Amino acid sequence: MAERKTFLLRIDGNVLDALRKWADDDLRSLNGQIEFVLRKSLRDHRRIKFSPESAETPTPPPVADDASPTPRTASTTDENEDA
Repeated sequence: MAERKTFLLRIDGNVLDALRKWADDDLRSLNGQIEFVLRKSLRDHRRIKFSPESAETPTPPPVADDASPTPRTASTTDENEDA
């Protein structure tokens, strides 16, 4: 496991309360929830690679809407189909 480091964080009270409630809902400590959210964001934005030591299962990055295949229409058919 990687070395744990201590870091003082100043955070908005509303954000802290929301994170605390989310942590309680997921049966995590507040510190564990903050680390979970940070790791997920880093993976989703491809800033960190998944490591087997991590307790969380990696999630695939979201697929962009424009990456879906477009349906074939009459205007996109081959010109030589009539031949």
